[in-house]
Formats: sequence, C-alpha cells, structure tokens
Amino acid sequence: MRKLVTISREYGSGGRLIGRLVAEKMGLPFYDREIIDMAVEKSGLSHEVIETAELRAKSSISYSLASVMPFGEMFSTEAMSINEKLFMTQFDVIRQIGETDEGVIIGRCADYVLRDLPGVTNIFIYAEFEDRVKRCVESYGDDPATVETKIRDYDKARANYYNFHTSQKWGQYSNYNLALNTSYISDEKAADLIVEFMNTRIYKDQAEKPEV
Repeated sequence: MRKLVTISREYGSGGRLIGRLVAEKMGLPFYDREIIDMAVEKSGLSHEVIETAELRAKSSISYSLASVMPFGEMFSTEAMSINEKLFMTQFDVIRQIGETDEGVIIGRCADYVLRDLPGVTNIFIYAEFEDRVKRCVESYGDDPATVETKIRDYDKARANYYNFHTSQKWGQYSNYNLALNTSYISDEKAADLIVEFMNTRIYKDQAEKPEV
C-alpha cells in the first residue's frame, strides 16, 4: 500500500520539522512549499498571494464574507472568491499528489482533501504554549516581544481556514489517526514514533467506515 502522511500542527510545535524527518526516514517526498510552487504554476497567481492564503483567515467573520465575494473578471464566470480559488487550486494539487504519488504533506487541509483515499495517515502535532514560545524564539528566530501574539494569530488563522473549508474542527481528535504532544518527546523520537505507527497500524477499508 502507498504511504501518504498528512501533518496538521500548531504553530511552534515542530510539525514541519518532524514531517521532514518522517519523509527522510521513510524515503518519501516532502511537500510543504512545494505545494505552493505547484499551485503557482497551476493558477498563475503569485507566491505571496498563495503563501498568505491561510493567514487571511485570522478573522473568521471577515474571511467568511470575503469567501463569498467574486474575485475580478478572470474568475467572474465561476463566481469564485480569491479565497475559494486559492483553496481549490491547492486542493487539486494535493489531490493529484494523493492519487499519483506517496509523500508527507504539511498542513493545507490535506487530511480532509485525501479523506477518501486508502493508505492515508493523518497526524496532529501540538505542544504546551510555553514550549512553543521557546521553540519559536530559539529555533525560528521570532521576536520575543511579539511571539505570543504571533502564535495565537497563526493558530487562529489555521483553525478558521480549516473549519471554513472542511466543515470540520481543526485539532479535533476524530479527524486524525495520531496526535503527538512534542513537549514530552524530541523531534527525532516523534518522527520515529510516527514511522512505527505507520508500519504497524491497521489500514481499514474506507468502505467499512460508519457514516457520520
């Protein structure tokens, strides 16, 4: 069975780093900014527009309103907002990866996009707030004076973006096969645990899942 891993994560929890380690340990392609590059090529939009799509969801109300407004002449025939256009572009890219390749995919609602494909393992990475602050300052180089606000803004944006486009709740345990608190485990050991889980987990037939 093909190996597909999606990793959703709180900001500062190390999800991207752990995802890269998982990809290296399993010999799988790693998809993060690569999805942005593929979406740029597919849509013709700029890197900046696509890269900041998720962050525009910091306010759930304004994001919801903006998502029902058509975006210019080039999309008027589809009556599609820029937010919907960006989501659907990345949706198509992730779906293509899932149907034709293996890999580790970071964020971008990938667990939802690939929800009906067999062999997908969905992971949620989180950590205690103070440990996330420490990682952001020491490893990411974030400003200590503003890092707490940045963490909350990123988490809020990711939750609003995910909740709006999937009608599911970001971080809810039932959306994932495994959740890890990285306050109590190193990145290396977290990656090892994910690999072990993937190699030993039961892959249930999608048709056997109960309807919800």
